[in-house]
Amino acid sequence: MSQITELSARGTAPAPARGRRPHRAWSVAAVTFLTLIGAAGFASLPGLLIDPLHAAFHWSRGTIGFAVSVNLALYGLTAPFAAALMDRFGIRRVVAAALTLIAVGAGLTVFMTAAWQLVLLWGVLVGLGSGSMALAFAATVTNRWFVARRGLVTGILTAAGASGQLVFLPLLSWIVERYTWRPAAVTVALAALAVVPLVWLLLRDHPADVGLAPYGATEFVPKPPPQRGAARRALRALRSAAGTGPFWLLSGTFAICGATTNGLVKTHFVPAAHDHGMPMTAAASLLAVIGVFDVAGTIASGWFTDRFDTRRLLGVYYGLRGVSLMFLPLLLADSVHPPMVFFIVFYGLDWVATVPPTIALCREHYGEDGAIVFGWVLAAHQVGAALIAFLGGLARDAFGTYDPVWCASGALCAVAALMALVIRRPRAAA
Repeated sequence: MSQITELSARGTAPAPARGRRPHRAWSVAAVTFLTLIGAAGFASLPGLLIDPLHAAFHWSRGTIGFAVSVNLALYGLTAPFAAALMDRFGIRRVVAAALTLIAVGAGLTVFMTAAWQLVLLWGVLVGLGSGSMALAFAATVTNRWFVARRGLVTGILTAAGASGQLVFLPLLSWIVERYTWRPAAVTVALAALAVVPLVWLLLRDHPADVGLAPYGATEFVPKPPPQRGAARRALRALRSAAGTGPFWLLSGTFAICGATTNGLVKTHFVPAAHDHGMPMTAAASLLAVIGVFDVAGTIASGWFTDRFDTRRLLGVYYGLRGVSLMFLPLLLADSVHPPMVFFIVFYGLDWVATVPPTIALCREHYGEDGAIVFGWVLAAHQVGAALIAFLGGLARDAFGTYDPVWCASGALCAVAALMALVIRRPRAAA
């Protein structure tokens, strides 16, 4: 350890061990990927619970949608503070605590008897837990452990959520139909809790903890001291970023991204398809297929982010998403047919392809505070998701159909495409 300390002070990396072992950064990325998969189970459940909770408790879809919207909003609003907390207390402690909170919130829902308990447990507890990791977690790991291949690694870690959706959606929909919703909630709680030992034993906070330079770095990077005042730092980063145009454009586009993915499709696609006579398991399986192609689309987007203009990538992604949403009301039916499969594949490739270029733009514009600024941009994403989760339920109660929501969301995507194209280049790249 004394040798490492001395080398750290000089700013040079320790001599690499002989052999061709992969850099430790890849194993950290693998643990992060598995952790995000385990945590993704809770995000797969809300869309499956709308009809069962409506039938069991006679709560309106607007009420249930409100609980989901609280979850989504807190997910986003917690993210920037979580990035700062990781700087203060370390990634391992924050993520382990977050997974435990998710498990407690999801597990206690089996005892609820009133709508306010759904809001408290699923909305507040699970929302706070999920917001303490998720994409802020991925951005922090990428920024600390990687210099080269950042776009690719961001794409891979972002795809973990889709992989979790692929694993959990068919299972949870089968459990809900066969055994009701309570065993499904317990399954989510156990999945989140099972990942905690993995995080605690295998994850490391910084390359310097194991005497390494970040992957792709030419010099050793000493571990920075813990950053006190996590809340102040997060607010300071927000105040600084809020004085720049790119922050508001990125926040606006990402709010629309959240509205048209987590808020709309993930929450309301299954009940919307069920309205047209499609069995819940079939609709949930279609969402799982979105997860399959989301993995490919997000990793490809990370590769593109390393090579192409990120603003144009975002413009293309949002434009194509808007077109697909406009056609969706014409495709919903009582069975799965080829045009619907085409929509699912197309939408899956685009689902979170927006994340790698958005993180890259935050990093380019805001440097060391990039992960925290992305946390605030993610907050906008989740506020957009929360609004549509709530308004989508109200629209279904009022109009008896989701069609107006699909069309309005498609129009919003066109606005997002235009906003992305007018983001200026960072000064250093000019």
